[in-house]
Amino acid sequence: MSDPFATRPMPRAAILSAVALIAFSFVAVSVGRFTDLGKAPEKQAEALQSRDLLFLDRADGAVLVYEVGNETALDVLEPGTNGFLRGVMRGVARERKLSNASFSEPVRLTLWDDGRLTLDDLATNYHVGLIAFGPTNAGAFARLLHVPSATN
Repeated sequence: MSDPFATRPMPRAAILSAVALIAFSFVAVSVGRFTDLGKAPEKQAEALQSRDLLFLDRADGAVLVYEVGNETALDVLEPGTNGFLRGVMRGVARERKLSNASFSEPVRLTLWDDGRLTLDDLATNYHVGLIAFGPTNAGAFARLLHVPSATN
């Protein structure tokens, strides 16, 4: 069987066009990458509300939540309740154990102006984006921002 394209060479114009398109794409990406030409400025989110919290276990299985600098508990998480909150705090404790960090350092709960709610461990830089777990789970932490501070 003979090759039907043996007598016809590749169209020179098509090859040159493909090479020109590839070269243009490479130049355009390079210019954009190195000069930030065409890049939209990123808006930095600002914290609307933030609270530094300590979570301490009680002998009966309850967890006491304190605001840093305050000797009165903001909240008491009774045993068998607040499963998501307890699970996140177990993750924080695991990170602290792996990093040999102090268990007495606070975590920072922050509500941002773009709607995000984050928990940052100040001892290990462990970061949790709480909104990713849904509004009900994030609400378990969000309510701690609205509990009034007790006076010493």
